[in-house]
Amino acid sequence: MELSTLVVAKNKKNRARHPAVVLVLLACACAGGIAPASGAGGGRWDLLQRSIGVSAMHMQLLHNDRVIIFDRTDFGRSNLSLPDGRCRVNPRERVLPRGDCTAHSAEYDVAANAFRPLSICTDTWCSSGTVTPDGTLVQTGYWNDGFRNARTMPACGGTGDDKSCDWSEKQDALAANRWYATNQILPDGRTFIFGGRRQFSYEFYPKAGPSDTSVVQMPFLVQTKDPEENHLYPFVHLNIDGNLFIFSNNRAVLLDYKSNRIVRTYPVLGDGDPRNYPSSGSSVLLPLKPNPTEAEVLVCGGAAAGSYNATKGGAGTFVPALTTCGRIKITDAAPAVFVTVSSRSSCPAAQRQDYQR
Repeated sequence: MELSTLVVAKNKKNRARHPAVVLVLLACACAGGIAPASGAGGGRWDLLQRSIGVSAMHMQLLHNDRVIIFDRTDFGRSNLSLPDGRCRVNPRERVLPRGDCTAHSAEYDVAANAFRPLSICTDTWCSSGTVTPDGTLVQTGYWNDGFRNARTMPACGGTGDDKSCDWSEKQDALAANRWYATNQILPDGRTFIFGGRRQFSYEFYPKAGPSDTSVVQMPFLVQTKDPEENHLYPFVHLNIDGNLFIFSNNRAVLLDYKSNRIVRTYPVLGDGDPRNYPSSGSSVLLPLKPNPTEAEVLVCGGAAAGSYNATKGGAGTFVPALTTCGRIKITDAAPAVFVTVSSRSSCPAAQRQDYQR
């Protein structure tokens, strides 16, 4: 048995002209077939592609074992040309409005170790996305030419798909500008789109019809915005009761999105330091048992209050990230409490020093 993990690393220097994206395969030999390299864990790294020409700002593995990789479009040309002499002409594009003949998205086929360019029209920087039940990637928002757009990329793999299967885009598909929002798939297959910069509301995609411009206001987002924002890219998880657990800044609520009603308010996590963008931490709904009766959420990282503004001006002050996690049983009938644990690295000191360099 062989476990393969796809990893993407990118060169942060001059990302527009030298997107040195390296795809590697972590092959852990659980049985015969691969001679493990030296090291306590065994396994080895194999270089698969020295460059795919597109920076992996966003990346999504689909159920067909193909990885959709895409980047912002307003940072200049990439190192991957569009096929058949095609060019992207977008008058609202800020850098290359008269034409850009390079790709800003690619599909990587894990089994074949091959990639091909994809056509994405509008900017996806700070957009948000999710995958529908049929395996389609839905990516929404950003800014400038992509504020209200919805982009869909199906899971390709049929005969002849490699030439015809590509991104499609719907202009002004959303009712509000969405930038740094969060998307969550719902049981009925719709996408729940929550928040974003200067947007204290949520909406659903696809819309009920062409005339549907509805958004639902969410005062909780106003309450959790601070002078540094820290309420962007909120954490959203579908609870086992069908409601949505929503964490913004340093606290959470349980939302019945069908009636726009908050059914539970959770306590502030830890000392109240922010955990959302720009003080970016991360969150996960922990694995569920079959026929679950309880669910737990883990929130890790973030930054001390004031850290973002401290970086501005002159040399700036850069405060270390938080090393704590909060774990909460979101299904508890009694008022739930965040249990705070340390997430400090257990790596040997020498390895930590290498990492810090």
